[in-house]
Amino acid sequence: KARMNLLGDGVIIERGETKYRSVIFKILEKYRPQYIFHLAALPLAKLDNLNSEEAMEGSVISTTNILDTIALLSNKEKFVKRFVYASSSMVYGDWQEDVAQEDNHPTNPKEIYGTMKLAGEAITRGLGTFHDIDYSIVRPSAVYGPTDMNRRVSQIFLDKARRGEKLTIQGEDEALDFTYVKDIANGFVLAATSDKGSKNTFNITSGKAQKLVDYAKILKEFYPDLSYEVVPRDQFRPKRGTLSIEKAKKLLNYKPNYSLYEGIKETINFYKK
Repeated sequence: KARMNLLGDGVIIERGETKYRSVIFKILEKYRPQYIFHLAALPLAKLDNLNSEEAMEGSVISTTNILDTIALLSNKEKFVKRFVYASSSMVYGDWQEDVAQEDNHPTNPKEIYGTMKLAGEAITRGLGTFHDIDYSIVRPSAVYGPTDMNRRVSQIFLDKARRGEKLTIQGEDEALDFTYVKDIANGFVLAATSDKGSKNTFNITSGKAQKLVDYAKILKEFYPDLSYEVVPRDQFRPKRGTLSIEKAKKLLNYKPNYSLYEGIKETINFYKK
């Protein structure tokens, strides 16, 4: 309910699944949007029970349907200024360098979610070029903030802290490039509207990885009775870290406004209200 209340009066919601081309055609023909932000996908928190068919629907089939439909409707009038595909830092797989840079770091995903997200990137570039559709690709990382519903580790930790439950942290040195939801939203808009965002791929994050232990310590400042234990990390999950945002800073004038502390504080205040 709180999530819906934040949308405002100008938002229209249409029900449908992006895996069906008829749904995409109906909506795009009706509204003819100038900017399309494609975020449809199963959440990463479903990694343990995610299968290839489900993951393919959000990142592969739906991306193909949207781009093909844009091309079909553009035969009458070209209306889309830019298509923005939401990828993921999971496309990098295990970090090979201290900082992952978009154009230099290898993309070697090691699980279903990252694999399908990377496939969606290829489709975006290929069909975008073939159909002459302008596009941008955004790679977020560890997004957190109010009304999160995807059961990310940041949300799980906060929910447990609010309930007075003990946290379990996988890996003493496990670190993520946490990104506050308002910063990622701003980055998406910049990627869509900047001339230099055209046909480019951007990391949109805080640009600084922080340990899960540090996240827990910040929570403890707000919930003094919070306790946590550190256990060995899940070896199946990719070893991640800092993503370079220098390209986004230079080309998009992107600048994250929230530190991890500030983002957690604003999220906690939201729930207190």
